[in-house]
Amino acid sequence: MKPTRTSTLLQTNKPNILVFLRNQHMNQHEQEAPPPIAAAECSPPTTSVPKCLSNEFKESISERLSQLDNLYYPRALLPSTTTPSHRKTLLLELLSRDVAVFLERYGSQLMFEELKGFDVLKGDYEVNWHLCHIRTTMNPTEEEVKFRSTKIKNRRRAYLDKLISKGDYFSEDSMREREPYLHHEYLGRFQDPVGRCMARPGERWSDTLIRQSEEAVILQKIRVEQQRRGVAPSDWVGNERFQQEEEMEEEEEEEEEEEEDDDDDDDDDDDEEKEEETKDKDLARKGTDSHMDNGCSCTLEASSHDNDAENDNQTATEQPREERLSAEEMQDRMDQFTFVMHQKFLSGEDHEHMDYTEIDENETLDDHWIKEANQDAEEKYFDDVYLSSTLSIKASMIFLLTAMR
Repeated sequence: MKPTRTSTLLQTNKPNILVFLRNQHMNQHEQEAPPPIAAAECSPPTTSVPKCLSNEFKESISERLSQLDNLYYPRALLPSTTTPSHRKTLLLELLSRDVAVFLERYGSQLMFEELKGFDVLKGDYEVNWHLCHIRTTMNPTEEEVKFRSTKIKNRRRAYLDKLISKGDYFSEDSMREREPYLHHEYLGRFQDPVGRCMARPGERWSDTLIRQSEEAVILQKIRVEQQRRGVAPSDWVGNERFQQEEEMEEEEEEEEEEEEDDDDDDDDDDDEEKEEETKDKDLARKGTDSHMDNGCSCTLEASSHDNDAENDNQTATEQPREERLSAEEMQDRMDQFTFVMHQKFLSGEDHEHMDYTEIDENETLDDHWIKEANQDAEEKYFDDVYLSSTLSIKASMIFLLTAMR
């Protein structure tokens, strides 16, 4: 059978129709399909991208920091930080694993030029925050310096309040141990030095010996400071006993001299009596009269010397009584001494006994002032409410009085 024209055309165009339908179907799927996802968007976000930091840059930083002896390391890694090579390995591993943690630990040890190498990671929020914080610390503005100074003062004041309420850092014995000369000037020279060396009730003999040795060290520090300040040797601490002994020796010497003078006067009187016996009675009578006059003068001189000695003894005994202060005066001097020690702590002069870095960087101390600020705000709020209510009551009373008139 011969094929018709129509069937011939269908057979001839059949492949073209199939291609057209397939292409149309593919175009429809392409329009409905979502856009392709980049490979970088499929990977989970990380805090550091170590591939962005060159190996040479990481090697140089790790090499320099590994030579520092006072660098911080976690306690678990301390056995592995004995040599610079081991420290370099740990630093290089941390820098490759987590840049943000590396900057948090060792950012303060980096130089300003080294920070530029981390600018390629500014897209990471955590890394960028540490970079900005480190740069601000290195080159702060005037306002930032003022703000940091105020923040440090507030934190030290908060820590001071803690030390006052808890512990014995500002007890008299602790302050005397830190500043022995200052304590001596305010309180020590008015106190009994013997009582500090005596055994206390219920104290073991070994503890007493230890306390006496510590007391000797403190007295030596006071004396060294007195010598440095040019204090007269007679006013040095610990010389009270020697001064008393010298005064007693001087008094004994004066008494011996007075006795020798009395003996000389008696010898002269005896010679005069022998000479007067050979003379006439009138002359003897005159001699006896003159002898009586001399005897009276000697007794008067002796009595005057005795009175002077008694006056000297009274002044010697009254002198320490004048130096003894009342309980109110001693408490006042104790308050002055404590205030001076508080100011020394706030100004940073206790660096030998206190780690100020730990205090100044302690953010938990800010809560102390937040509580006080909230308390002050509450008190101000209630004061304003009371004032407004009082004013409203007065205004209503004035209105009623004017209405009644």
